[in-house]
Amino acid sequence: MEKFMTIIRKLTKTALILLALFVVGMGLQGEALAKDITIKGSTTVLPIAQMTAEVFMEQHPDVKISVQGGGSGIGIAAIIDGTCDIGDASRSMKEQELSNAVSKGVNPKANFVAMDGIAVIVHPSNKVAGLSKQQLKDIYIGKISDWSALGGGSQKIVVISRDSASGTFESFGEMALDKEKVRSDALMQASNQAIASTVAKTPGAIGYVGLGYISSQVKALTFDGVMPSKETVLSNKYKLGRPLFMYTNGSPQGVVKDFLDFVLSEEGQKLVEEAGFIGLK
Repeated sequence: MEKFMTIIRKLTKTALILLALFVVGMGLQGEALAKDITIKGSTTVLPIAQMTAEVFMEQHPDVKISVQGGGSGIGIAAIIDGTCDIGDASRSMKEQELSNAVSKGVNPKANFVAMDGIAVIVHPSNKVAGLSKQQLKDIYIGKISDWSALGGGSQKIVVISRDSASGTFESFGEMALDKEKVRSDALMQASNQAIASTVAKTPGAIGYVGLGYISSQVKALTFDGVMPSKETVLSNKYKLGRPLFMYTNGSPQGVVKDFLDFVLSEEGQKLVEEAGFIGLK
């Protein structure tokens, strides 16, 4: 009997050790999973997310960060649905989105990571150097359809706009168009890069992009006499400036907090500037 009890005690001890190893293993697995970050959303914020994620992963080889675009609406929806850790957005959440989040037990936190200016761009061959707010609005709502009406050559204006899932579309509509509807023949594009590329190869085109997408392939126009730049956005002289966000569900925790702390660090904000946007430091 004593021998039997000894065997039982050994088996019990072995079982407890195995259970402890299992629990530790599950904990390590959970820790490994917790080091995977998924980022979705705004194509304006996309270059910032990509650059900072790349450097952060170089410094933390055990962390994997997946960065996807799709538009601000996609990023916000993904935070609400729990399908990403960070939802990039170039606008604030709408009341309906906030209500939807609350109904699902989600507490969205807007982490302010950079500033941006929406630049109005045309093909480099366009002679027009700038537009007033009224002129830009008249183009986008359909009152002006030829560049000759604005001092340019006789050429049809090809209007390029972001799609409705875009935070840039929302911001541009509020600040430049006073929430009036974009003309029905506008070519709707899914990303800043798509707009920049289309304008670059279309002589009569006009579009709008984040500061990080201005290049020698397009020409930025003045808006009410002011050129978009870091200085004019920060001084509020350029009236198409807006904040950029990385949304989380509640205050960021763990590796997500580590990443956002990096984005907001001096090194991270230098990367923001390198991406063509406006750092907070």
